[in-house]
Amino acid sequence: MRRRTKPGESDAAAAADSVLRLSVLLRAGVAPGRAWTFLADAGDAVAVRVCAAVAAGDDTGEALSAAGGPWRDVGAAWRVATTVGAPLAESLRDVASALRDGQQAADEVRVALAEPAATARLMSWLPLVAVGLGFVLGFDTVTVLAANPLGIACLVGGVALIVVARRWTAALVRRAQPTPGIPGMDAELTAIALGGGVSIDRARALVSEQAATGGSTEVDEILGLSTAAGVPAVDLLRSSAWLARHRARTDGRLRAAALSSRLLLPLGVCTLPAFLLLGVAPMLLSILSSGVLVV
Repeated sequence: MRRRTKPGESDAAAAADSVLRLSVLLRAGVAPGRAWTFLADAGDAVAVRVCAAVAAGDDTGEALSAAGGPWRDVGAAWRVATTVGAPLAESLRDVASALRDGQQAADEVRVALAEPAATARLMSWLPLVAVGLGFVLGFDTVTVLAANPLGIACLVGGVALIVVARRWTAALVRRAQPTPGIPGMDAELTAIALGGGVSIDRARALVSEQAATGGSTEVDEILGLSTAAGVPAVDLLRSSAWLARHRARTDGRLRAAALSSRLLLPLGVCTLPAFLLLGVAPMLLSILSSGVLVV
């Protein structure tokens, strides 16, 4: 039976579910190759690709990374764990928890951003609604905008302001979106490497190589603290990874709150003037034209 992605389930959540199942199988004593086969028989698309890659003689970690998205982190964790000899089941379980926690944080941010973004999109239609409203009220706004020189100027200016408002709003919303990737993953991978018993320098070099990361200053600070205090670094790193995801969730909510205020700028500078140019000004011009004709 093929595993289908549930409605609303993200790629990271689906990956976390598959990795968690794999971890359970490995903890039960199933060999890694056989565990992937079980998942492939259950309809997991990535597991099917991994089984095909392994059958062709390719590396499992590379096959996972080739799946893209959150699977790149899973592939990096797999390569690090197998290279240093860290417990594979526990390593995958920690990665699955990180993926699910990170995705939950990203989802919360997107939900918080949805309301101000939807309000901005709704308000962007206000100038066009004004044109229709004038027509319903009996004003010949369409003719004024198409034939009257002042009306044509209002039309050009209003349309230009609408375009600027839409692009400005889209840029603000885009900058407020959460950063791609799972926060704290560098610390998680370093903890996996250290769990295999390698030295700190070897762990950092391995994570930088396998995960293609430039290293994290925060991870280096934690490792320095661990060395100076003489305490295990693994727990400190995993706590740091959790804190990074918590910070990402908090920062995202703050960006969403700030977005509500920033969206007032294109509304006041562009949308409302466009409303006046396309809605109010044509009605005034229509009244003036009617008055001139009566005289």
